[in-house]
Amino acid sequence: MTERKPSNMSVPDWIEQQIRAAQAQGAFENLPGAGKPIPGLGQPQHELAWVANYLRRENVDTAELLPPALAIAKEVELLRERLVRERAEEDARAVVDDLNARIDAAHARPQIGPVFRVKLVAVEPAIAQWRADRAALAEIRRAEREAQQARAGAADRAARRRWWRRTG
Repeated sequence: MTERKPSNMSVPDWIEQQIRAAQAQGAFENLPGAGKPIPGLGQPQHELAWVANYLRRENVDTAELLPPALAIAKEVELLRERLVRERAEEDARAVVDDLNARIDAAHARPQIGPVFRVKLVAVEPAIAQWRADRAALAEIRRAEREAQQARAGAADRAARRRWWRRTG
């Protein structure tokens, strides 16, 4: 524990003394990142760069911080990836209908932030794309299962062969 700052010493001088004492004891040796450059040191920084870096470090979804117009536009952009996760067509339709309802509500509200230029999503083409994506995903999963079964079969055959070699 550090001692109290002497009354006749300034705060910067006292801090420097503490740092020098820690260096002499070897407290700063073998730290992670030793000898490596500080990331982003030579890049220009804006006043909220620390917020962006913090959000990246904490894996926060930045879409939640967007103004409503941009958040819905981002959601429309990522709709295909979201629909692929839905297993039933009714669920996929419900996702598209919910998004369209929020787009309608956003058009009816007073505009906050950038101009809202998002159009309604056509349901039938989105569902047709969902069907194609689900079929492709099912084909990929089937191929992965077959490859895994082939690897397991080969390992099983190799294990059986080795057993016979040991007894022969």
